[in-house]
This record gives sequence, structure tokens and C-alpha cells, in this order.
Amino acid sequence: MKKMTAIMASALAVAAGLMSMPAQAEDKKWTKITIATEGAFPPYNLTKADGTLDGYEIELSKVLCEHMKVECTIIAQSFDGLIPALNAGKFDAIMAGMSATEKRKEVIDFSMSYGSTGQAFATLKGGELETLPMKGELFSLASNEAGARKAVDELKPLVEGKTIGVQTASIAARFIDEYLKDVVEVREYKTTEQHDLDLVAGRVDFVMASMGYLKTAVEKPANSDMVIVGPRFQGGFLGAGSSVGLRKSDTELKALFDDAIAAAKADGTIKRLSEKWFGFDLTPQ
Repeated sequence: MKKMTAIMASALAVAAGLMSMPAQAEDKKWTKITIATEGAFPPYNLTKADGTLDGYEIELSKVLCEHMKVECTIIAQSFDGLIPALNAGKFDAIMAGMSATEKRKEVIDFSMSYGSTGQAFATLKGGELETLPMKGELFSLASNEAGARKAVDELKPLVEGKTIGVQTASIAARFIDEYLKDVVEVREYKTTEQHDLDLVAGRVDFVMASMGYLKTAVEKPANSDMVIVGPRFQGGFLGAGSSVGLRKSDTELKALFDDAIAAAKADGTIKRLSEKWFGFDLTPQ
């Protein structure tokens, strides 16, 4: 009887171990993938009038899936529910303009980046800051921090005494705190739209936000007096850029996405699609 009990206990332990294995085993042959996007964050992703999805990530996902030789289905999901739904197994990957931050990496994994817009400045046309130098130049805090600091030092005397608007808890706010808080007055806002309103109203002199966001913001009729100025910054504490979100258990799928993204970088696909949708090259440095 004791022997039989031991055998049963052993069998139960094995069964429990099998039940605790990830839903997608690492040796799974990926033939079909469901990708979730937001569908409301242009130009990364958007929903057209007929209900179909479009945008930079939608086009790029099709290229990646073709390279991986898998059948992909793309669905829309509210942004705040993306990570919980991914871990619950409702889909296999996230492509929704999601930055690979350290906090998110605590609960999910990420592919290599497929686009980094960086952080940039905007001001009003005709104002003192419209002629900020280094317009359009990109500085990486990861690979060229010395160059980035030199660029900031060149900007400091030009923005000294000015008021800048940033979104609370954003990476733009952290950038200003790190590099410019000693020369500018900082005003924080709950949303980027709010600091745009104050810029247009003349209550702040300039703002800092994602270049991808600003590119869309300045095209709005209400923001017709806004203009993007000066250099942009990316990398380092600003994050690795937009990446595919994946379950930590799906290491083989991560390898597939990494290989496909690397190929899209090498053959110019990311450059071509990002220039189409954003008007500039998002290829990560």
C-alpha cells in the first residue's frame, strides 16, 4: 500500500509539472500568430472608417510575418489591457507603439526595437526658439552620450529662462530633469494634448515629447502654429524604442521576431515604411 501511494504521488507530481509548463512550449512550431495592436495611435496604428486596421505597425507586421513564414492575424485591443491579455494567452504578440521599458520587462519580454522616434522639441512659429540649432539631428544617449551632452550644452544658453511643458512621469520629463532643469522652468501636464494647448495659448515657450507624437500633433488644424525644432534624443534611459511584446516563455517566437526585424532593418524596409508613415527614418541606432 505504501509502495502504491508513493507511485501515485510520483505520478501526481509529474502531472502537476506538466500542467505548470508554459502554454507555448519552446519547441512549438509556430505556423499561426495573433498580434494585438491598439488601432488608435496614429501613425503607428489606426482604424480606418471601414473598420480595418492600418498604419506603420500594420504594414510592418505583414512583412515580418512573411519573413517568419507564419500566418498572422491582427486584432485591436485597448492599450491598458494589452499586457494582461497577452499573459492570459488571448494573443501571441503586441505591436502597439509599446516602448521596451524596464518596468514592462518585469512582466513580459520584448523583441529588438523596430522603431525609435526619440524625444524632440516643439515651439510656436515666429518665436525666439524656432531657430534652435541642430534641427533634425539625432543624438543617442546609449551610443553617443558625450555628443548628446554637447548638444544640450549648446542649447542651454538659448533656452535659459524659458518655460517648457512636459507630460508628468514621461521620459521627456526625465530628460528635462536630467539635463535642463537648472536653466528652464518646468510645467507638467497630465496629457501631451494639455501642454499643446498651453503652448498655442502662449503659456509655455516650448514642449518636449515623442517625435512620433509631435509629428502628428503639428498637423492638427488647432496646432497650425506649432513647429518641431532643434535636435532629438533617443536611447539610454529614454528606452529601447517600440518593440514586439511577448510572453517570457515564448523564447522561440522572440528569436523569430528578432531575426525578421533584423532583416527589415538590413534591407531598408523599416526606413521605407517609417518614412512613409512618419516622414522620417525610425530605424533604431
